[in-house]
Amino acid sequence: MEESLRIHHFEQLPSASEFVSQIESRNVPAVFKGCIKDWKAFSKWNPSSGGLDYLEERAGSSVVEAMLSRAAPVFYGNLRSHERVPLPFSTFIDFCKQRHRQNTVDPCSINSEQERHQLGESDIQQSCLPAGDSAPKQIYLAQVPIMNAENEERVQLQILSEDIQMPAILETKAISSINLWMNSDQARSSTHYDPHNNLLCIVSGCKQVVLWPPSASPMLYPMPIYGEASNHSAVALGNPDYSVYPRAQYAMENSQKVVLHAGDALFIPEGW
Repeated sequence: MEESLRIHHFEQLPSASEFVSQIESRNVPAVFKGCIKDWKAFSKWNPSSGGLDYLEERAGSSVVEAMLSRAAPVFYGNLRSHERVPLPFSTFIDFCKQRHRQNTVDPCSINSEQERHQLGESDIQQSCLPAGDSAPKQIYLAQVPIMNAENEERVQLQILSEDIQMPAILETKAISSINLWMNSDQARSSTHYDPHNNLLCIVSGCKQVVLWPPSASPMLYPMPIYGEASNHSAVALGNPDYSVYPRAQYAMENSQKVVLHAGDALFIPEGW
């Protein structure tokens, strides 16, 4: 990995002007430790201190679109692998409560064997909610709108925006959307890129993130441009078929991994 592409980690938050001139301009990801610990959401949404009850009371009556995956615990971007179903947010919270009551292991403690396995198909969605048997494992909230500047009618959880503060590093920016990802079990998303800059903020739990620079795209075989998942990789990195995707055998050596914990944020530039 070229030194110019190395992910930087910041224990202290830079100013908004430093973020623009020294971080965003490099077009390289950066980790900001404790970036959102001053959010109301950080304290109020924590499942260990009544956060699920708070969310149910605050927004339980809202109807959200949940994803049902046919390939759980992996969530792929193409429509054939999942369907979106409307359900009350309170119903999803109930699933999460069942998982939380059954929590006996800390999934954020990753041993080397698990780590090698999880590096496969995970990219930005290694969530650390507990495992169990009574709640459906395949249900997941993905990109549920809390704020959307272009389409306010889509917003399903606007009331939760009151618990989210603008991170200091983005004070000079116009935010186009704020979305919620949440699950009742461990989950992974297929490798993909976005056509805009993102700040991934961890309110609770943890996420393992595997990142590739745009220059590694040929090794990841993006889906056809005319499809609904053209920004996703066609390679199942957990079990790649090198006879079909020969360049994929070089993908992992061109990747970088970070593990984010509650309060952390990750800047993901467009195209990564």
